[in-house]
Amino acid sequence: MRIYALVWIFCVLAAVGLLAWMGTSVIPQSSAPASRGEALIGGPFTLSDATGKPVTEQDFAGRYMLVYFGFTHCPDICPTGLLLIGNALEQLDPALRARVTPIFVSLDPERDTPEVMGNYVQHFSPQLVGLTGTPEQIARIAEAYKVYYRKVENEDSALGYMIDHSGYMYLMGPDGKYLAHFPHHISEASLTEGLAKFVR
Repeated sequence: MRIYALVWIFCVLAAVGLLAWMGTSVIPQSSAPASRGEALIGGPFTLSDATGKPVTEQDFAGRYMLVYFGFTHCPDICPTGLLLIGNALEQLDPALRARVTPIFVSLDPERDTPEVMGNYVQHFSPQLVGLTGTPEQIARIAEAYKVYYRKVENEDSALGYMIDHSGYMYLMGPDGKYLAHFPHHISEASLTEGLAKFVR
């Protein structure tokens, strides 16, 4: 038993000594290189609005964009997220709400034509802008916003296939730069509070 006790004491002393040595070798936080903290999210894009007219990020210059990605055949997450966006915007001060353009970008250009997108977004908010494009255009904006999406075949479904995708809402500033993102399951109150924090 004495041997086990000695071994245990030795281990404790060794651990204490190691922690003490590590404590003296850690680089002080003040000497660490400063980070600009800018997220590499967003960038130039060219898509089509409900009339088929080409739209770029420059069309929203000077306004806040709340960008959400999905598809019109989405059975649950997308409509829930769009309803959430519409309700949260309604809770904002009218002056702030007028500065925000909510945008729904399709990840399913095969089915989501400009006309389909235009009709779909009307169910959620009169402010909501629906954008779609060619597969190449969609791939570029999805990459710029770090959005994951993948076509999933499902022969047993009447829809034929689904789009598996991430579900974040991205708030971009009037200069087009990333400000914040919100998960699709955020509460209406929290989204409203988050928007009010950034929109000026």
